[in-house]
Amino acid sequence: MLKTNGQPMIISSFVHPIEETRPGKNKFNLLQTLRQYLDDIEIDNRQVAKLIAKLIPAQCPFERDIVVLGRKIAHIPPLCKFNPLYDQFVGLRFRALCYLVDKCGEDIQSYC
Repeated sequence: MLKTNGQPMIISSFVHPIEETRPGKNKFNLLQTLRQYLDDIEIDNRQVAKLIAKLIPAQCPFERDIVVLGRKIAHIPPLCKFNPLYDQFVGLRFRALCYLVDKCGEDIQSYC
């Protein structure tokens, strides 16, 4: 109980704090699960490593400015900014390339 100007005041949120319920909370758990799954993938097959290295691009694609009559009217940011799993995909590609070099002794210049 708090007292202000001599009058008692009970603030129930201090006694029983309100727990926030967020409808998007499950999305973040799912996203974290996907991130963990991608981080836990181990590369142990040459064909799979080659496929991963070919499918995942080496750099973030497609950053453009849209120009009409010499004036910039729009900017499209890099697509990796929209992908919440981009870091995990880059890590997976890196592990695939490392496997090809370390275990298979392959030259990876064609994948870069």
